[in-house]
Amino acid sequence: MVVDHPVLADRLTVMRDRGTGFGEFRQALFEASAILAVEAARDLPVTEVDLSTPLEDTTGSRLPTEIAIVPVLRAGLGMVEGFLRLLPGARVGHVGVYRDEQEHRPVDYYERMPPNLPEAHVFVVDPMLATGGSAVHALDRLKAAGAQRLALVCLVVAPEGLKAVEEHHPDVPIWTAAVDRELDENAYIRPGLGDAGDRVFGTQ
Repeated sequence: MVVDHPVLADRLTVMRDRGTGFGEFRQALFEASAILAVEAARDLPVTEVDLSTPLEDTTGSRLPTEIAIVPVLRAGLGMVEGFLRLLPGARVGHVGVYRDEQEHRPVDYYERMPPNLPEAHVFVVDPMLATGGSAVHALDRLKAAGAQRLALVCLVVAPEGLKAVEEHHPDVPIWTAAVDRELDENAYIRPGLGDAGDRVFGTQ
């Protein structure tokens, strides 16, 4: 699902610009992540509850108590705050995967899963979906740990990454701000926005 929103489009433009500093990039990513969180949360079920307003009794809707946000480290960390602004009661796990630059394959280096995964609605967040290797690996690990309700949220995706996730995890919806043109010979998204992790943490 490509989210069509003028504010999101503006923030994506800020992040694509090579002249954007890491502080401005980080702020734009936070704001873009919050917009994506609003859209991705559309699929969350709600429970009807009784309550009393200052004037009368009525009914309302409550979100599930078990929601988890799992960033793919390290760039995914930049999206967590935007999601927590909308879903402050969510648990946060981590899947640490880096890309072997020679083989373009995911390599594990850290994993910390939140509790109650079988009951949780899990948002896997990663700014870039390039080859799809890291996302597929993270979804594999989460399903192995018992997660059943998963959604993948990315800022920018490549067609190759979409295809990989759809082949391995056709049950997982994907939310994004943009589907870019292609991967280059180094498996970087074009036009893309560079290395999201370096730009978030100022290590570029």
